[in-house]
Amino acid sequence: MSTLKLNKPVVSEESPKRGKPVRPLAPSMRDRSTPPPPPAPRANKASSASERAQPARKQSQRPAPATPEAPSTHGSPSNPGAPGDRTAPSDSAASSDRNAPTNKNAPANRSKPANRSTPAARQSRPNADPGPQSYRADASRGGPQHTSRDAPRRHRPDSEVAATQRSARPTQPPTPVSDEHQLPRLSKVMADRGICSRREADDWIVNGWVKVNGDIIETLGTRIAPDAEIVISTYAKEHQAESVTVLLHKPVGYVSGQAEDGYEPAVVLFQAEHQWAEDASGVTFKRGHLRGLAPAGRLDIDSTGLLVLTQDGRVARKLIGDDSSVEKEYLVRVAGSLTAQGLALLNHGLSLDGVTLKPAKVSWQNEDQLRFVLREGRKRQIRRMCELVGLQVVGLKRIRIGSINLGKLPPGQWRYLGPHERF
Repeated sequence: MSTLKLNKPVVSEESPKRGKPVRPLAPSMRDRSTPPPPPAPRANKASSASERAQPARKQSQRPAPATPEAPSTHGSPSNPGAPGDRTAPSDSAASSDRNAPTNKNAPANRSKPANRSTPAARQSRPNADPGPQSYRADASRGGPQHTSRDAPRRHRPDSEVAATQRSARPTQPPTPVSDEHQLPRLSKVMADRGICSRREADDWIVNGWVKVNGDIIETLGTRIAPDAEIVISTYAKEHQAESVTVLLHKPVGYVSGQAEDGYEPAVVLFQAEHQWAEDASGVTFKRGHLRGLAPAGRLDIDSTGLLVLTQDGRVARKLIGDDSSVEKEYLVRVAGSLTAQGLALLNHGLSLDGVTLKPAKVSWQNEDQLRFVLREGRKRQIRRMCELVGLQVVGLKRIRIGSINLGKLPPGQWRYLGPHERF
């Protein structure tokens, strides 16, 4: 009959010499008279490694029953489960050995204590040093698995990780920002140089009459360098030469711009029958002169005097542009008394809509008329200025724009601006 070897050391009467002290076994391992505890339930597949090791830790921490230890005898028939017995163990001992939880990776020597550096042992000890951590992912997730045998990894703070990533990035030179969008448009450059107005420039560009540095430009909104060379076709010059400027003596009751409140615009007076008989310009009236004819300036509905209508964008820019400095002279009939201080304020010191007015030239023309010379044209400017100093405007007439005088032009009639005349 074959005997079952339990791989337990044979205890003789004479204790053998050992190089290292033998630690006593746990009470649960020394006592085999009690039945083994029931097997722990198998952990869920989705649980982590620490959850699978929890039943084993609980079992190892279960206190042993307080049973007196059996006396140690060597080969006594009355105690077949003694360590010195080499015969087959009893059924209870064999069953205890089969049901006891074993570690497959542990050595065969049962006298060696459990490894205290394993994760299970560390979790069973409160406030213990965590030591090298185990990064074992769940097998069902398919992630990488790292055991405690791998090199321990030190947790780095987010600031250190971010600094490392920034230092690892290759330094690239800053991308140069194109300043093409900062260049002026072709039409603006042409208007600034006094070639034509922006509206005319757009028409010439569409017709292909403009060259920039030798290239024909036909796209609106093209941007060029401020010092680029601009060449205008002879067709554009001929077209510009056909543009006319009309000097009209606007009577009271007409608006200078679009029709409003039942009043007609002054442009309706531009008819052949209203042309001044003493017109010395030499230009013959044509219906095409009405196309694109627009007022260059404003004159109130209850005011009279010189009004300019033009097809030439250069003229319009010179008269009503933001940088215009052309003088406009008015004769104003007023009612009321004006002190010397009020007259000084009319010349300079008044504000309209929170904006200080430019210096003006205001003086007495006669006992009931003032002479105004302005370099700007705000809405109803003269009337509002007079109200600020206690005067009421009775009548207003514009007699000069730049170097062009109204002269003897009768109300309601017009004449062309001559080739030799300039504002």
